[in-house]
Amino acid sequence: MKSRWLFVSPLLISALMSAPTSAPVSKAQVFLRRLLSTLLLWTVILVAMFSGNQLVSEGAFLLLVAFLALAGLVEFYGLVEKRGLVCFKYSGFIGGVLLLVGTFLNVTGHLGTTGSPARVNDFETGFLILFVLGLCIRQLITKANAAVGLTAMATTLFGLMYVPWLLNFIQKINFFPFAPGSPADAGKFFLLYFILITKFSDMGAYAVGSLIGRHKLIPRISPGKTWEGFAGAILVSTGASLAFVHFFEAKMVGMNYLHATILGVILSITAVIGDLIESLFKREAGVKDSGALFPGIGGILDLLDSLLFNAPIMYLYLRHILTHP
Repeated sequence: MKSRWLFVSPLLISALMSAPTSAPVSKAQVFLRRLLSTLLLWTVILVAMFSGNQLVSEGAFLLLVAFLALAGLVEFYGLVEKRGLVCFKYSGFIGGVLLLVGTFLNVTGHLGTTGSPARVNDFETGFLILFVLGLCIRQLITKANAAVGLTAMATTLFGLMYVPWLLNFIQKINFFPFAPGSPADAGKFFLLYFILITKFSDMGAYAVGSLIGRHKLIPRISPGKTWEGFAGAILVSTGASLAFVHFFEAKMVGMNYLHATILGVILSITAVIGDLIESLFKREAGVKDSGALFPGIGGILDLLDSLLFNAPIMYLYLRHILTHP
């Protein structure tokens, strides 16, 4: 029996070594998966934004933003836990949804009559104050993690600020209160513009970096990103910005080719920064993707990273430069 095993063992090892393994995914396959996931997401976004029925449009928009915020928080607090830190994640989930819904009711005029930026900012400031006080009370009555209360409160608050609060600027752009006489759907076109320019930056960086990328950008954070890809992000994003404004300038209050060039450069650079920041979070947690919801993209945070960073920049430019009296 022993001699048989001596004969079979090398054959078994040889068979195992020669067994077919899953082929590595090519860059073309990754790009195709990203493209299909992006097309599906854009279909949902466009339906949510441009449905002729206001109830359907606003309801779909709120559900989409709330889903993104909640799923993003789940992934963020998951990264926190993988890092070995503690957080009050359920308090963060509840607070994030309430913050988004409250902002939605304010920007759409369901609470109050104007939906003015000042009113929305007052609501958010008041909510964040109450949330911080609530975290303090939450820590006061807890017994499970009394020794790491500061860490739990800090990670919970940062998660709320990083995902739903930054995501709220998307709502503020979509429902921006333009002056009387402006196109009724101006906010939707600014939101569509902002998302397109940000995502064209991502695609430009990926395509150019994959083709000719040689010089690493910040290898300690994201080894795959290159200076060539960074330049590609700026060129592709700026070109897309000029093209969009060429076709839809009449729908965009205050916009012209100069603003399109400035925004194309700014949003492309900050999109890369937003991507790098999320890469830093993932590297600390020891994961490649924040999730696996979208083939070729990853999780919700992988989808939102550059949008979260760019949304407040687009809103501030819209409010204080494009529409400033």
